[in-house]
Amino acid sequence: MNFQLTEERQMLQDGLRRYLGEAVTPQALEAAQTTGMSPEIWAGLSEMGVAGALFTEDQGGFGGAGFDLMVVFEELGRAGAVEPMLELLLAGRLVAELGDETQQEIVAQAVEGAVQLAFAHGEPASRFDLERVETRAERSGDGWTLTGRKSVVVNGAQADHIVVSARTSGDVADRDGISLFLLPKGTAGIEIRDYPLSQGGHAAEIVLDGVTLPAGALLGAEGQAFEAIETAQARATAAICADALGAMETARALTGDYLKTRKQFGQPIGKFQALQHRAADMLIEIEQARSAVINLCGHLEADRDTREIHVSATKHLVGKVARLVAEEAVQMHGGIGMTEEYDLARFARRLSMLDQRFGDATFHLGRFVRLRAA
Repeated sequence: MNFQLTEERQMLQDGLRRYLGEAVTPQALEAAQTTGMSPEIWAGLSEMGVAGALFTEDQGGFGGAGFDLMVVFEELGRAGAVEPMLELLLAGRLVAELGDETQQEIVAQAVEGAVQLAFAHGEPASRFDLERVETRAERSGDGWTLTGRKSVVVNGAQADHIVVSARTSGDVADRDGISLFLLPKGTAGIEIRDYPLSQGGHAAEIVLDGVTLPAGALLGAEGQAFEAIETAQARATAAICADALGAMETARALTGDYLKTRKQFGQPIGKFQALQHRAADMLIEIEQARSAVINLCGHLEADRDTREIHVSATKHLVGKVARLVAEEAVQMHGGIGMTEEYDLARFARRLSMLDQRFGDATFHLGRFVRLRAA
């Protein structure tokens, strides 16, 4: 496995770091609290063609591999950007891989930044279990009728199209019988409650009350969507781990700068051996997390069992390291590390919330053990 970035990926990384370093300002983040994202930053990312890195050439992009995802999301995490690029990856790749020609036109529009996407899969009682789907889809004439609830649908209220999972057969925890549907914005019978997230961006609770869809809304084969959902979440988990890696690097950099400038007893506190050891431990843990993320990104195209073992191993490790880095960074800053006005606060929140998405460290430890035993 070659760990070095290709020339194209290096150019993408450099361009993204420069752009986000200038664009993600306190003013842009404050404006994004209302809408869930900054239209200016999203337009800039679209103009740079960043979304193309999330899709293969056959899907209208220029990347789509694990290391392409790592480059993009590490820089988003490093800057603390709140734009819904992860939702584009989740929903967009599902549409690109399962949709017909008409549905795939949405992917081209999404890559250009013209439309927003969201993926509604989690439910109030599902926790982190992908196969637990209670929302039902029943045939109604030439179409479908959907009834159920979806929870924490990131970008749900802002999306022009929502990819929704629903059970067309089987029991609530069966892997077989899960189907995917494409819902346009404004479809009758959908109730959306929008709310802000603590780390930035918006999510929504969605109620489907007898939503009627045409037959063409079905994505892929009926009842056979679980494998595609699991693959999509594997990619998204790699992306979110890279995001956490970038956020940890920023937290470490902020801490290092503070240790060099904050003085006590007439000298910078960074000269105190105890703090030097803690800073060194942070660096070592972050580098271990980086190795795990690289390993996962390199195995996204492996067979299912190998891929999923790396998914859970990496998510567990990154979750543990993210918590350690957030706690150590805040503690070494002292009182200022707790203030809302200081940048470290939003990165600490980001790391805490990233651990919860797609399964926290404890969940993935248990899943890793089960996968290895199997």
